Amino acid sequence: MPIETRVRDAGGPPVEAAASLGAQAVALPVRPGPVAPADAPPGLPCSLDELLALHGAKGEPGEVIAAPARLGDRLGELLLYGVGEAAPADLRKAGAALARRGRGRDTLVAGPPDTSADGLSAFVEGALLAGYQFTIRSGDGAGRGKAPLGTLALAAGSADPRAADRGAALAQAAARARDLANQPSTDKGPSWLADRAADLAAEAGLGLRVLGEKELAAGGFGGLLAVGSGSPRPPRLIELSYAPEDADGRHVVLVGKGITFDSGGLSLKPNDNMKTMKTDMAGGAAVMAVMGALRDLGVRTRVTGVVAAAENMPSGSAMRPGDVVAHYGGRTSEVLNTDAEGRLVLADALAYAAAELDPDVIVDVATLTGAAKVALGLRHGALYATDDDLAAALTAAGRAAGEPLWRMPLIDDYRPGIDSDVADVANIERRGFGGGSIMAALFLREFTGGRRWAHLDVAGPARATGDDAEITKGATGFGARLLLTWLAAPSA
Repeated sequence: MPIETRVRDAGGPPVEAAASLGAQAVALPVRPGPVAPADAPPGLPCSLDELLALHGAKGEPGEVIAAPARLGDRLGELLLYGVGEAAPADLRKAGAALARRGRGRDTLVAGPPDTSADGLSAFVEGALLAGYQFTIRSGDGAGRGKAPLGTLALAAGSADPRAADRGAALAQAAARARDLANQPSTDKGPSWLADRAADLAAEAGLGLRVLGEKELAAGGFGGLLAVGSGSPRPPRLIELSYAPEDADGRHVVLVGKGITFDSGGLSLKPNDNMKTMKTDMAGGAAVMAVMGALRDLGVRTRVTGVVAAAENMPSGSAMRPGDVVAHYGGRTSEVLNTDAEGRLVLADALAYAAAELDPDVIVDVATLTGAAKVALGLRHGALYATDDDLAAALTAAGRAAGEPLWRMPLIDDYRPGIDSDVADVANIERRGFGGGSIMAALFLREFTGGRRWAHLDVAGPARATGDDAEITKGATGFGARLLLTWLAAPSA
């Protein structure tokens, strides 16, 4: 579902613009402390400070208080929204709260604080993403609740309008990732995902290559074939390529886990654990969304996105515990748990990227382990990296984008835990070390060919159980804004 809220220039000061645009509400920013003189609507029965005191508001990010106000010749609403210290994180939260408060309205005029380009971009991101909805309903969508805010008009005095465009592009990328992940698996098989990649390539001017079942067999992609063997919908390897004319000489490969539904295979998940598994391709969705936004954001780095897409189902043809898989390039893994399937498809994609695409750096994104969620909760992604500078750059990008990462250790002393008696490596830990997320990362490292590599385990933050700031219930699109922020930086 595309983001429905539009962003435009209000064309003047907040109250004046609200009157001329016929807006139902005007919003003014408030920082902690006494309120500086502002362009408040006429006729208020009290000062803005008195109004804040009445509601016990302190100007903190996410606060919104309301009062009736005269906007030209019509009665509307004055909203005072807290922005804290007006840091990007504060403004992202403020924009989200304001957009939620504006649901059901056609137009809201906001006076963003006089702030940096990064702050305005974050404000727009928060407002647009908080209005995101995904529904598949018949008729007029009864039961959907209030429609998202129609237009957010930014009043004069804002930062460079290109910052608002950047915020909108980042929000649209995150929304695309959410759409792909929220799509029910009724239709969403590997070929469906490949078709969406074809649409994306045509829209964003990307190169596209899709390997089907025969090509995967001929190329030795044993992990993808094994994971997809239990489903009537065969796997796909999707490759999207972006090569700008003014490329800076670097080549980044992004690899995404694209398990379009994960039943666990013969190592069957409990029913409750299966309910969210339409989003087990959230890493692949983030990679596709990033690829679609590179041109709009003017990224100068050459980027290739590889999505390993398969459906993990139980059947008479499904892979079994004890099977040995030969991955791309010849390395073998012993399947000890068919529900540890994500690392099997990623192994193929990583080995292919390292051997055939000649990247300077590889970054993979995957909803890989419940262990990462146990360790870090639902807001931080787990970061593993073979290079300190790469880890620092991704961490900084995550902080700036509002998608935080926490670096985890690649412990070499744990490596014997995934030794196999019959193959090069086992797909789960078997020595009693624990650390399931670390073990999965150590498994993936075996297939990176010694390239600079980072792994983002986003099993926690890729899904949300409720609305919170710019996050909405369901798939969050985690990773898309982070990676775009990193790629757009001069030293990506």
